[in-house]
Amino acid sequence: MDIHKKFFSKIGLNYLIFAIIALVAQIIVVNVINMTHSNLLSDFNVLTILSAICNYILPFPIFYYLMKKLENQNLEKESLSLKTFLLYLSITFTLMWIGNIVGLAITSAIGGIFQTEITNPVQNLINSSDIWINLALVSIIGPIFEEIFFRKFLIDRTIKYGARVSIILSAVIFGFFHGNISQLFYAFLLGGFFAYIYIKTGKIIYTITLHIIVNLMGSVVSVFVVESTNAIISNTYGAMDLAIVAIYVVIILTALLIGIIGLLRYKKGKFNGAKTQIALQNPLKTSLLNPGVILLILFFTAQIIYTLLN
Repeated sequence: MDIHKKFFSKIGLNYLIFAIIALVAQIIVVNVINMTHSNLLSDFNVLTILSAICNYILPFPIFYYLMKKLENQNLEKESLSLKTFLLYLSITFTLMWIGNIVGLAITSAIGGIFQTEITNPVQNLINSSDIWINLALVSIIGPIFEEIFFRKFLIDRTIKYGARVSIILSAVIFGFFHGNISQLFYAFLLGGFFAYIYIKTGKIIYTITLHIIVNLMGSVVSVFVVESTNAIISNTYGAMDLAIVAIYVVIILTALLIGIIGLLRYKKGKFNGAKTQIALQNPLKTSLLNPGVILLILFFTAQIIYTLLN
């Protein structure tokens, strides 16, 4: 195995260790609480908090140490105009919509084969948790940590191999890290697009902001929209319900229209300070088909299968 394949294998193993630490932490914490205060485990707010602690806080020190051992490169900074940021936001919503459709189609097909309904575990948690918990953890804390983990730490260390390698690796790892079919495809698309934006601007704040807006729409705004929609369906609505649904529909349709046009007009991006320093003969084979990344993908594939069967 050559030096470059070993490098990407270390990347994959680091993320695998990160995932295992998060899983083991959840098992330990849940078992300790089950032995001491088992009633807490029926509270979805507690589960949401525990999930954030185990997935973000506890693995952070070890993961940071592992990634710090790998040489990193700072990207040149470039600011986005408000017009470009809104275009990127629209494309983000469009990619999420496309990914959701693919995910729903596949989960429906799998559900038909197994004669069972496959639900989105994260969406179930969001629907059952307090809206303020969703706002703080799902909409703000989660995006901040995830952009640092899957964009900042990863791209700063792989950009020397070129933007394409960094983008695809970020998309693959981010997609699989969600651990379920429902989120795999839109996480893959968003992960790749956020990687593109970070490489283009060198500023993680842009992808954090986009990620926060996306999660805010899915975990907080959607709750109000669903409630208002149900009120309209049951004919118990008021003027506020109509306004909420109307504004939401206009925003989404406008974003989708702009996003689709933006994707159709896409031109190959130019990245400041991101020229390929190490040209690989087989970039995708080297970055993805190595022991570390393969083990990472197998780990999450097993997790996805386990989720489907249970």
